[in-house]
Amino acid sequence: MKYFFIFVNILLSGCAMQNKLIPIQDSTLAIKKRTPQTPAVTLPPPTPETQNNIWQRIFDHYQLQDINHPRITQEIQRYLKNPKFLEIIQKRAKPYLYLIAEATEKQGLPGELALLPIVESGFQPNAYSSGKAAGLWQFIPSTGRMFGLKQNWWYDGRRDVYTSTQAATRYLKKLNKEFDGDWLLTLASYNAGKGNVRKAIKKNKKKHRSTSYWSLPLPQETRSYVPRLLALARILDNAEHYNLPQPVVENKPHLGLVNIKSQLDLKKAAEIAQIPLKELLQLNAGLNRWCTPPDGPHHLLLPIAKTSLFKKNLAELPLDEWVTWQRHKITSGENLGVIALKYRTSVKAIREVNRLSSTLIRTGKFLLIPTGSTGKYNTFVATVNAFTNENTVKKTVVYTVKENDNLWLIAQKFTTHSSKIARLNHLKLNSYLQPGQKLRIPQKKTTTFPQQSSISKALQKIYYTIRRGDSLSHISKKFNVSIGNLRKWNKIGRYIQPGQKLKLLINITQPSG
Repeated sequence: MKYFFIFVNILLSGCAMQNKLIPIQDSTLAIKKRTPQTPAVTLPPPTPETQNNIWQRIFDHYQLQDINHPRITQEIQRYLKNPKFLEIIQKRAKPYLYLIAEATEKQGLPGELALLPIVESGFQPNAYSSGKAAGLWQFIPSTGRMFGLKQNWWYDGRRDVYTSTQAATRYLKKLNKEFDGDWLLTLASYNAGKGNVRKAIKKNKKKHRSTSYWSLPLPQETRSYVPRLLALARILDNAEHYNLPQPVVENKPHLGLVNIKSQLDLKKAAEIAQIPLKELLQLNAGLNRWCTPPDGPHHLLLPIAKTSLFKKNLAELPLDEWVTWQRHKITSGENLGVIALKYRTSVKAIREVNRLSSTLIRTGKFLLIPTGSTGKYNTFVATVNAFTNENTVKKTVVYTVKENDNLWLIAQKFTTHSSKIARLNHLKLNSYLQPGQKLRIPQKKTTTFPQQSSISKALQKIYYTIRRGDSLSHISKKFNVSIGNLRKWNKIGRYIQPGQKLKLLINITQPSG
């Protein structure tokens, strides 16, 4: 499984901390027969510290701290040079730690694996990688579906903190069983895929070499992945030794999962929970739209202190007020008048909500249909506008013509087309320009997203390295973006080369291709 290189993206430059490292002996595990990395352990009874601090509870379940290797030492040194990163991820982890610790303990996983979202996503539920992996646990689409994580227009279970955590812990347990209890090979296969790890083992066996994780010919990403997790685990458990603040989070649930029986408008959900809509969306990052999915899952993660209030208010809310719209698939022979009549609304309302410039519609496409009173409709339109549509603003600048200027030269300077400048200024393409003349120059549209978008970070910037056999057409289909945008974002022509890096802006709320 491709993991999200949040570590690289977020590392902040600064003075290196002068810390003494815990001594780590070089250990070359040159064994011919693969054996479990750690034997079954009996977990210690809870201590007062464990009962009060969720971090200490995780540390008490460690099983891999007797493993030493120079690559772990190297990763420890990298982290210690960037203490700001450790501070940031501890803050991000706070709401989710209890939920994750419960899940890892339920599956009997080592405590270190509760820290895996740090390496995978930096504890960011909206994280998205160039390998199309998403969420805290960075599931790729196929593996996510294999473990029951729905991915559709409404919802992406890979970004649902609760369901993805349950799926990830089951997946890790399954992998560990397949690799005979070896947790290092388990982690390597979670990152690179079990098929690639098995190939590496087979290759070493043919050469009569060790089949331990440290000896396998794995991708560089995977060679760093496991020691990075072990380094993090060691640093956090020995924070005082490294002159870092001791992580403390109260050992109690911070979030509660509330089951709801039907679709619910998220704005309404935030109102009855008495929390900001932005907070609700952050906690429920798997939701792609402004409403929970019609076919489920019917649940929401809420601050634990708000769950009772939410349940009480939801029970008092009439069912016909749970949603104020429906999604309609256009069938052959339908027109807006027929659809409006069916839902007891107006053609004008349907056109406004769906931003239709005409009454022409196409079979197979979907329409959002507002229902309810005028007041509800107005609220619904405002919500749709806030959730689904970016606001584009056309900008112009005023340019003073210089000697020897012509429309083509000016267009090149501003990365636009001479025809656009001519049209905007009511000129002909061959018009003579006089020095000192003022021209309005069209600028690229700037896009602004409202704070309360369906996903606060729906557009994710990623970088993709071109591989042999790739084409712009293939890449555009893979990431559901247009060839025109690929060329515009990267200022390239029609030709690309292996090894070249492309910048992409991915809408993570769109179903994966």
